[in-house]
Amino acid sequence: MVVIGGPTAAGKSGLAMALAERLGGELVSADSAQVYRGMDIGTAKPTAEEQRRVPHHLVDVVDIDEEFDAGRFVELADAAIADIRARGRLPIVVGGTGMYLRALMYGLADAPPADPELRVALQGRIAAEGSAALHGELAEVDPDAAAKIHPNDAVRIVRALEVYQLTGEPISAHQRAHAVHDRPPRHEALQVVVAPER
Repeated sequence: MVVIGGPTAAGKSGLAMALAERLGGELVSADSAQVYRGMDIGTAKPTAEEQRRVPHHLVDVVDIDEEFDAGRFVELADAAIADIRARGRLPIVVGGTGMYLRALMYGLADAPPADPELRVALQGRIAAEGSAALHGELAEVDPDAAAKIHPNDAVRIVRALEVYQLTGEPISAHQRAHAVHDRPPRHEALQVVVAPER
């Protein structure tokens, strides 16, 4: 398996296509926007021609109003990888969503599952009070997480507060307890990071 990551417009997709065509591979998208049907603008989804040349997985798999997170990504990616391997082809995972790539390779932090009722309540508060207000609340209970999360990143703010309210422990403590460097990889893979030309 090959895993290709890196920032937007670094050339990940071009490299992945070239490898897939040369080595008999299929692409598994690790892009948090490409999974959504109808979200075609600004997502650099593969063209119909590219999809004809090389099979792509995890593109246009969920509706825009469906919940999709790193856990679901890992579940679908693992299934796609197993299917590709079973057919004697090379899985090539490519994308810029670092959290998805880390989760696929090293697993997820041991945090509680989402609580739909609490999540809706927190999302309602964000709509009413603004994400900066809840970011301030997060800074009081988990300064480490608040330092890493942008005040406008409502999704991550809600998740961090959700974990804290469900467990009484900061999400940063869960993340430290399950640091990537402490785990063996879940998949044997050549990992490539593509950087844009300067």
